[in-house]
Parts: sequence; C-alpha cells; structure tokens
Amino acid sequence: MNFKTALAVGALCALPVLAQAQVVRIVTDISYPPFSKQAADGSITGFDPDIARAVCAEAKLQCELKAMDFDGIIPALQAKKFEIAIASMSITPERAKVVDFSDMYFNVPGRLLAPEGTKIDDAWYKGKNIGVLRSAVQQQEGSDKMKPKGASIKIYAKITDAFLDLSSKRLDAVFLESTVGEEDFLKTPKGKGYAFVGPVFNDPKYYQGCGIAVQKGNKELLTKINAALKKILADGTYKKIQGKYFKNDIYPFKN
Repeated sequence: MNFKTALAVGALCALPVLAQAQVVRIVTDISYPPFSKQAADGSITGFDPDIARAVCAEAKLQCELKAMDFDGIIPALQAKKFEIAIASMSITPERAKVVDFSDMYFNVPGRLLAPEGTKIDDAWYKGKNIGVLRSAVQQQEGSDKMKPKGASIKIYAKITDAFLDLSSKRLDAVFLESTVGEEDFLKTPKGKGYAFVGPVFNDPKYYQGCGIAVQKGNKELLTKINAALKKILADGTYKKIQGKYFKNDIYPFKN
C-alpha cells in the first residue's frame, strides 16, 4: 500500500518543549495493538506511541505522530515524509541498508496461532494457509521455512484482517509476534478455542529485536534517540510504559 493510503491522524507527542525545539515527524501503524492503535476519540495510543512520547520528552524534541499502513512506512521515510518510524519494526540487514536503526527497544519471538490442539510437525504444513503481516519479519521467515514444506503464505496489510480470516476458517494459522497474538487475539472473546501451537520462533537470523527507524544518514537525530532510550530504560519510564500493556518483560529478549 502506498503513501496515499496514509491515515491522517495526528497528535503532538511532546507539547511542553521550547519554542525553538527541533520538530520531528513520526509515523506508526495503528493496526497493531497493543503496540499501536487508534482510540475512539481519534488519538493514537499504545506501547509504541507512549515510547515515542517518552523519547521525545527526554530528547526535548517536538514530535508530531501520524499513522499509515506498515508496508508504506519505509518508503515514506525514504521519501522524507517522516524523520522517524516507531512501528514495532524488526531490525534486519535489508532494512538497515535504507534506514538507520536505534538500539533495540524490545524483542519478542514469533508464534503460530491456530485452533487449540493443533499438532505442528513438518507434515502439517502441506496444504495449509498461513497468514502473515506484509513486510513483517514473519513474512520472510514463513517464506523461507514454511513454504518449502508446502504451506501457502497469505500476506495481509493489517494483522487484524488475518485474525478475521482465521476465525472464519479461511486460514489454518497466523504467524506473528507472540505478544500481538496474545494481547489482541487470545485474550479477547474471538480467541476462544485458539492457542499458540508448535515451536517458539526465535532464530537470531530473523529476531534481532525491534528498533526505531530513522532517515538514513541522520546521525544527529539517531544519537539523540539512543541517548533518550538509555535514559528511559534506566530511570524506570520504560518499565512503567511496558506495565500498561504487557504482564511479561519484553526487554531484553527472553526465551
């Protein structure tokens, strides 16, 4: 999906800043709760926006937050529509060629969501339809590991659409970050009868953590972001934000 599909949803991340503070445009994907979503009043809420606000406040940046579909975010950074993306974006060598990444700010494994009792072995994949989020690391991992075993990898612009197809039996499983599957599916009424099945996917080839993406070459801004991340991790701000959305520690990565 291209930039024309960007959602015109904006909010100031850090209002109490100096008049001459640097203005930074930040983009996220609001179809990925609990990391980011649009509230009933139109505001952007979730773990990623809260981390963005905390980083902006610490770095004394005046930040404007807007939303668009995940697969358009890196092209938007390259086109200089935004300076920063905070969208649960996995750090990969391919992405690092076109954007600069901050230090890792969380890391969770991938899991398969499927009906309870599903037994996963190599033979299970043959003929199965597995949903993944477009441009997410699970799209590549699914293509590398599951497609050769006979699975069809179905790509979705929004993970919530994959949940709908799973519930409607149009998918056999959804392959995604475990935290999203737990918080936005399994803990809801629509998750009744479903569970994480099969192995925990944490191959370091694919799971190097998620970082804040910055326009390539903007070293000054990247330095400010990394310094702010270190501060909110050290002073308890990160832990407080994490506690609003998750019962388990997502930093650092734990098997």
